[in-house]
Amino acid sequence: MIALHALPPSRLFMISTLAVLAVVTLGVALKDVHRSGQDRQRSEVLVRTRTWWLIVLPLFGALSASRGAAISFFCIVSYLAFKEYLTFITTRRADHRVLFWAYLAIPIQYYFAYISWYGMFIIFIPVYCFLLLPVRMLLRGDTQGFLKAVGTLHWGLMTTVFSLSHAAFLLTLRGEDVEGDYGVSLVLLLVILTEANDIAQFCWGKGFGHAKVVPSVSPNKTWAGLIGGVATTALLACLAGPFFISMTVLQALLAGGLIGISGFFGDICVSAIKRDIGIKDTGNMLPGHGGILDRVDSLTFTAPVFFHFIYYTYH
Repeated sequence: MIALHALPPSRLFMISTLAVLAVVTLGVALKDVHRSGQDRQRSEVLVRTRTWWLIVLPLFGALSASRGAAISFFCIVSYLAFKEYLTFITTRRADHRVLFWAYLAIPIQYYFAYISWYGMFIIFIPVYCFLLLPVRMLLRGDTQGFLKAVGTLHWGLMTTVFSLSHAAFLLTLRGEDVEGDYGVSLVLLLVILTEANDIAQFCWGKGFGHAKVVPSVSPNKTWAGLIGGVATTALLACLAGPFFISMTVLQALLAGGLIGISGFFGDICVSAIKRDIGIKDTGNMLPGHGGILDRVDSLTFTAPVFFHFIYYTYH
């Protein structure tokens, strides 16, 4: 079997586009088969699909251009997600200057990914930003609300920047005795499986779900959706994994299962934040589907989990 990373970029782009289209079409088809007859539910699937293409098409364009363009794309997504996050949390007036340094951490983090400096990439935000940003806050001399301000700022950086930047670092990985776009194949596999999991969990949940997993956090998340979504993602990984990066069936099963489970928790984690703050969507940047965080919530968990699975399995 010829692995996808060994194909020319033009053919890689075409096959990847068709693969995502197939995933999305499968999701809509499953929903039509198990639809409850409510137009609102059917339209919700179509909205998810349409909004997904608003992100995936620019991503494909960046991936087909160059590694730098693709990493820059993820950097911009992180910037927009972090900026959106700051709009719905409460920040102290005294911390506004500190936000400059938080924003500055975004291009620095992605630069470490670009030059493939794993050591600094993996500790820059969790360690150095974790230590230095609170110190910068303290220099203002305002301790009122200090703990909440530090915690919310660092959580935002960890989620929207550190976690998402793992997708960019995948682009710099090289397979042993492999020629071609290995890193691009990894990113495409991650993105396709993450979105397939999101659609599959929605379809299984709407078609067969009754028992809720965490009704107080996300009433629409059911055990049928979770189990069916994870199983569907694992099956798709078995079909696509060997084609993309020459995975074994066991490795593909593990990768698909990890993405299915972590994607679920990424989704409900952002849902918990929205319920805590009292908002329905994180923003209105994406028509019909809220903000950037609403679209990449699963990816904030699947990207680091998949990255470390690949990193410690193959490198």
